[in-house]
Amino acid sequence: TRYFVDHRRVRVVGGQGGGGGHSFHSEPRKIFGGPDGGNGGDGGHVILKADRQTKSLSSVLPFYQGIHGERGGSKNCYGANGACVYVKVPVGTLVKEDGKVVADLTQDGEEYVAAYGGAGGKGNHFFLSNENRAPTLFTPGEPGQDRVLHLELKTTAHAGLVGFPNAGKSSLLRAISRARPAVAAYPFTTLNPHVGIVHYQDYEQVAVADIPGLIKGAHQNRGLGMAFLRHIERCHFLLYVVDLSVSHPWTQLQDLKYELEQYKKGLSERPCVIIGNKIDLAESRINLPLLKERVEDRVIALSALRGDNLEELFLHLRELYDAYVKTEESRGQNPVKW
Repeated sequence: TRYFVDHRRVRVVGGQGGGGGHSFHSEPRKIFGGPDGGNGGDGGHVILKADRQTKSLSSVLPFYQGIHGERGGSKNCYGANGACVYVKVPVGTLVKEDGKVVADLTQDGEEYVAAYGGAGGKGNHFFLSNENRAPTLFTPGEPGQDRVLHLELKTTAHAGLVGFPNAGKSSLLRAISRARPAVAAYPFTTLNPHVGIVHYQDYEQVAVADIPGLIKGAHQNRGLGMAFLRHIERCHFLLYVVDLSVSHPWTQLQDLKYELEQYKKGLSERPCVIIGNKIDLAESRINLPLLKERVEDRVIALSALRGDNLEELFLHLRELYDAYVKTEESRGQNPVKW
């Protein structure tokens, strides 16, 4: 089983440069041919490359090293440069070093040189001069750059399901997509984010992320806290999942928006829709009109368990997606496609 991994500590070392050559030209009837040792090749880089087909950091190894450069040869032949090592990471990967962000790979194909290879050494031909006609000096190759990086994945999805534990987020994702997150009757069933794809007849695809349940104080790292609040940052619109069967369900919405706003200012103001789940229960039918009176945003009442009223959610989800695409294109940017 390959688990979803959104954190990885990796050490990257650039390839070592090849040493300079040490030789003297020799052939018949040419006694003093002079030095002809070539320079060594440069070491290969270690490059992080964002790949839209990679969805997790589980395939990233803890150590990578670039290919070493070859040693310089005779007859002024330079050594070959070491090949670069490419490490595929998901789109949305944040690269940190000593707690500081050094790269943010948000576009497919974007690259970041994590460790530069060392320069190749100089052969003895390089040190030829009028004062020294037969130099024996040559230099070794430089070592590659050695760094310890922390990779942090912020899930890049169009929509994010936000709600308290046991609100029915995982059940809803199973109902609208082929994703199969765990579903059980206890809190914190979902420990890792899951991304489901909603398919439409015109072949457009909307990615919906199931964010693990938040609790009060999540912005202070309580519960699963910061580990999963960051996944909501990359979502372009939010789906608030509220359990209609509990008393005063509108307080859930207020608490959720407060946690998002405390984590990052303006996060709760993104385009959203409120999903009132578990409408098949008697208590939910009583609370639904009360919820609609107290909130301004659109409320869609449905049952993820029985599949009631999912069509309205599909239509409104497409409206949010089309509005997002139109906004990005008006800014001259490419919208995220799945």
